[in-house]
Amino acid sequence: MQGHPHSDWHTRAAEDSLAALDSGPDGLSADEAQRRLEQHGPNRLPQRKGDGPLKRFLLQFHNLLIYVLLASCGVTLILGEWLDSAVIFGVVLINAVVGFVQEGKAEQAMRAIQKMLTQESRVRRDGKVSVVDAEHLVPGDLVLLEAGDRVPADLRLLDTRNLRIEEAALTGESLPSDKGREPVGAAASLGDRSSMAYSGTLVSAGSGVGLVVATAGHTELGRISHLLGDVQRLQTPLLADMAHFARQLTLIIVVLSAATFAFGVLLRDYSAGDMLMAAVGLAVAAIPEGLPAVLTIILALGVQRMARHRAIIRRLPAVESLGAVTVICSDKTGTLTRNEMTVQRVFTREHSYEVGGVGYAPSGTIHCDDGRLCELETANDLLELSRAGLLANSASLHDLPDGWGIAGDPTEAALLTLAGKVGLHLPQESQRLPRVDAIPFSAERRSLASLHHDHAGHGLIYQFGAPERLLEICQRQWRAGSDEPLERRYWHQRLDEGARQGLRMIGLAIRPLEQARQQLDEDDLNEGFVLLGLVGMIDPPREEAIRAIAECVSAGIAVKMITGDHAATAAAIARRLGLEGGRALTGAELDDLSDAELDARLAATSVFARTSPTHKLRLVERLQAGGARVAMTGDGVNDAPALKRADIGIAMGIKGTEAAKEAAQMVLADDNFATLVEAVAEGRTVYDNLKKSILFILPTNGGQALVLLVAIALGLALPITPLQILWVNMITAVTLALTLAFEPSERGLMQQPPRDPKAPLLGGWLLWRVLCVSLLLTVTSLGLFLLTQQQGWTLEESRTLAVNVLVAGEIGYLFSCRRLREPAYFGVRHNPMVWAMVFLLLLLQLAFTYWAPLQQLFGTAALSLNAWGWCLLGAVGVCLAVELEKVFYRRRHPARGEREAATR
Repeated sequence: MQGHPHSDWHTRAAEDSLAALDSGPDGLSADEAQRRLEQHGPNRLPQRKGDGPLKRFLLQFHNLLIYVLLASCGVTLILGEWLDSAVIFGVVLINAVVGFVQEGKAEQAMRAIQKMLTQESRVRRDGKVSVVDAEHLVPGDLVLLEAGDRVPADLRLLDTRNLRIEEAALTGESLPSDKGREPVGAAASLGDRSSMAYSGTLVSAGSGVGLVVATAGHTELGRISHLLGDVQRLQTPLLADMAHFARQLTLIIVVLSAATFAFGVLLRDYSAGDMLMAAVGLAVAAIPEGLPAVLTIILALGVQRMARHRAIIRRLPAVESLGAVTVICSDKTGTLTRNEMTVQRVFTREHSYEVGGVGYAPSGTIHCDDGRLCELETANDLLELSRAGLLANSASLHDLPDGWGIAGDPTEAALLTLAGKVGLHLPQESQRLPRVDAIPFSAERRSLASLHHDHAGHGLIYQFGAPERLLEICQRQWRAGSDEPLERRYWHQRLDEGARQGLRMIGLAIRPLEQARQQLDEDDLNEGFVLLGLVGMIDPPREEAIRAIAECVSAGIAVKMITGDHAATAAAIARRLGLEGGRALTGAELDDLSDAELDARLAATSVFARTSPTHKLRLVERLQAGGARVAMTGDGVNDAPALKRADIGIAMGIKGTEAAKEAAQMVLADDNFATLVEAVAEGRTVYDNLKKSILFILPTNGGQALVLLVAIALGLALPITPLQILWVNMITAVTLALTLAFEPSERGLMQQPPRDPKAPLLGGWLLWRVLCVSLLLTVTSLGLFLLTQQQGWTLEESRTLAVNVLVAGEIGYLFSCRRLREPAYFGVRHNPMVWAMVFLLLLLQLAFTYWAPLQQLFGTAALSLNAWGWCLLGAVGVCLAVELEKVFYRRRHPARGEREAATR
């Protein structure tokens, strides 16, 4: 008796379904309903509890580099170096607080889906209709549906009256689905199961009675909830790269510190206490503790810039993820298309018309079949057809501040828009031909009709709907103001032409009456009609989406459309969008393919139609298994599992469901696929700037570590103390390194292919740059320390000069870092933060050198004016050396250098 999403309820006859659940026309008894409620539990989706704030805060310390810093803090504490311990722990704590604040709120996708369940439902029990809490529904209940109701559980429909249900959030179908009581085939996809109504969908028209066959977690909505809960969110490319980098760096630091300790104790006869402090100093020098803060700030700036482009980032590391994306999987309806039905072709017996304009705005040009602009005053065939669509219509258009909106069926609204484009207005036409009666759309009849009369005592009936239906009841066709015998072959050719273009075809017909009548009967709709013509409509692609896809292709990013719509419609839209890649694969075909077979077809297929949430999730997983970095866009509940699984999930902000938004890492506030292009460019800029920052920070730490290693190896006093090292690391990270976060996008960024997901964060050339600059900083800092010691300077003065020369060298290196391989850039206009932070750092170093409280804290001493000359020479020397290295590289790799220069 238990309902289940994999059951074959859609294939069973209505009577068999009632018998299978021990129910009947009067519904369940109250006692039986209570018993089943105790057996099956309430009709609500299970909620999963996320991590609490304490656990999320503690997880901020779960990082190898942080563990090494905490160990260093513990060692200094044991040795009684309280100040060193406090400073190190303060750095760790600040990093944890920043990470905790930026991480934001926990997962809420399950709660968003939960909100889609209705609060109350009308149920027939003991032969009486009553209103019960939706949570109390059980398998076997009879639920009554009306327009505006949200379906409270999975229902096998027993009786329907013109029932249409909006299922876009669940299936991706762009139009409401017609429902009936007749069973369908076992292989029917979710969107084709016309005998079923699914939990969370919305009744848009008509009424019906349904038998509850599944509740709570056993519904299709519950199945998606389970999928969503089971999906593991992947680590972003940046976090994966940083984790790998942290492991390597930690291993190097631990080995160097241990070797330094052993070397000093065993070969240089240093005391164990002194060498422990030296090892701690080396660890503190080598660990880029300022890097987490800089990383967070760079990502936060990326969030702000993306927000200006109407792309809202929900999880901070996702900012950079777009820059690594190699495949974008996009939903069709509302994302690549406007989600607004638009008439694009009109076929009459005399002409074929091309209708311009998109959306519901009643404006656009109309061209005849010979390409000339249509003269509407003489186009009687077009005017008569448009008048039929206007008068036999129950929808309405509304001119809203943010564009044209509709009330009613999208197909009917598209006909209103067509009438507006040919210059017809409802008030005038209704006055000339008042409506007397109407019969609404019927799924069985597949048409609607309205009765009108003129002011001369004549009546007429307009009818529009499925072309097949109208071709059955029409014996004649309208032409040149009269009628003639119907040419069925001609109209079937027009239907085939529309189908090839992926158009949804609608037929319109008129039946003149000799006398005015007051009532319209079903029998009046079966004969005597004259066919006016056919209209072909489609949910058109966004013009900006076409340009965006072309730009994605030029950037080396593949675009794949995954939709719940029919294959022919999806393929037609794909052609208009410029998506190439063979014919569309359907969900049923996907089920028949093994993983290996699917993998072999993924690269050559760009369109996937009639897909379910499981299909979308599988496609994302198979693309990832092939090494792709996947972005997934969507707006429905059916998209949520794939959105969560993708490397970056992107939800629609206007028409997207809350479930989709909560599962995604980014939300497009304007529902515009083109916004993705700007977001991808911003993601690549963020990664470039991050790489520049790392390339700036690492030589700083490398230079400090090398200074200590060389000093210990030579048996010298430490040129820089651990506290002074912390000072340099923190102030340069939050000043100089931070300025690189404000660097603008470099030229040709979107003409480059995505970075290789397997490529390390720091390749061979970048590692060479780090080593080269580390040696430069070591030579200048340690060399001047030794020189001044020989000249009789105090230890404090020599250390103060060594620190200032190190900082000066970093300032010179900063200008080289603004361009990775191009010449150094000293301009102010594109990034005024650089010079502002240089001046701020100079002020901080003056305070470090001359302010008594800082002198006492860090063990520094005042310097003479000549010492600052050495600092200036160090800055210029480091910058010139790096620039010479760039020239040498470009000469060694001219082809690569020219290519990179052309794309930057």
